[in-house]
Amino acid sequence: MSLPRARRRLLSALQVPCCGHAAFSSASNPREKPDAGGPVFQYVGQHRKPRHKVFVWGFSFTGALGIPSFVIPDSGRKKPRKYQLTPYRLETEDQISSAACGYGFTLLASSTKDVTKLWGAGLNKDSQLGFQRTQRSRHHSYDYVLEPSPVQLPLREPQKTRVMQVSCGRAHTLVLTDREGVFSMGNNAYGQCGRHIVEDEVYGGSHAIHKMEGVDGRVVQVACGQDHSLLLTEAGRVYACGWGADGQTGLGHHKVCPTPTEVLGELSGVKVQQVSTYADCSLAVSADGQLYGWGNSEYLQLASVTDTTQINSPRRLSLPGCGRVVQAACGGTQVAVLNERGEVFVWGYGILGKGPSLSESGSPEMIPPSLFGRSDFNPSVVVSKLRCGLGHFAAVTDRGELFVWGKNLRGCLGIGKRDDQFFPWRVTVPGQVVDVACGVDHMVALVKSLL
Repeated sequence: MSLPRARRRLLSALQVPCCGHAAFSSASNPREKPDAGGPVFQYVGQHRKPRHKVFVWGFSFTGALGIPSFVIPDSGRKKPRKYQLTPYRLETEDQISSAACGYGFTLLASSTKDVTKLWGAGLNKDSQLGFQRTQRSRHHSYDYVLEPSPVQLPLREPQKTRVMQVSCGRAHTLVLTDREGVFSMGNNAYGQCGRHIVEDEVYGGSHAIHKMEGVDGRVVQVACGQDHSLLLTEAGRVYACGWGADGQTGLGHHKVCPTPTEVLGELSGVKVQQVSTYADCSLAVSADGQLYGWGNSEYLQLASVTDTTQINSPRRLSLPGCGRVVQAACGGTQVAVLNERGEVFVWGYGILGKGPSLSESGSPEMIPPSLFGRSDFNPSVVVSKLRCGLGHFAAVTDRGELFVWGKNLRGCLGIGKRDDQFFPWRVTVPGQVVDVACGVDHMVALVKSLL
């Protein structure tokens, strides 16, 4: 396997040393020499600007971690590293503002106005990372991209347009910009890229990057399911396209749909503020704190409104005791919501976060806030962000601490071991976690640090 041309704006990754320095943002630079043998502290000035860092962990052999030496050892490493069980720093030249994890690949985006503002690493057999030209031929593209490599978008005004968000599915990608709408790339066998389905289309080595059309209004969020896509507009309307066999498009049928079409049903007239999907179930949170769901309910994700295994039109879910919902996260078999008090509720099937005795629930179960760090010493700690991979969860608190739980497939939890985690466990990351992206078997964290 050859490496892409070394013309990347993202630098190769360097491992964070295990012995860091303590930092105190309110202190000035001391001139006193420490006692011999005593601890050495590095004090950071109060006007020091925070640095933005990217950490990755999980399964490396797809290239999704963006560390080439893990897959093809360099002179300083004796053997490949198949699993990275703890956060590993990926040094980047640009400030990364959005990240997404697909099924074996990763997208990173910067909100810069520079021409290059999007990078991809990992599986690229369906051109979900765009056309990545090989060194041997400009007509062939890499099936595996081992380091973050630029993805060129067909922008009209590249130096005026910013990338606001990225999302990844099984083998397709959505890219949201501030001025030029949404772009899609990768597998379109079911219309998930929002364009005409071409029978027997070959996706490997494709140059096709499609600008999605047909959405009324400015799109403010995109979400990829396994083989379908959701788009949320500024006015709070939801559009969907792609595979609908489980009703996950919410369009009232079980067919494929290659054109972004408004999702109605019980969402008609409702202003939506967030959408979530990762496999075949879809969720929407309304501005007034209600939760709506559609798609696969084989694992009790939608048990509050149906006894069947799927529904093809949005229904408002009954969530007694949850309060006003502000965020939702939907994985392969499990669901989580965050309420306005910063409390997390889970249901569905799998490792839900309340121990090995709870593996299935059709109604919301609250995870004790103490498991996210709330105590008599820190009584005000709340969860501020909630994310979900295919079989695991992640929560970020208002203190910038990251907690994970669920199936630890190929070390995707970053907790230093490969055992499953039945309760929320804090991941050690140097700095404050700003956001996190969950995949099938890897994760990416965006971190703010003064060091």
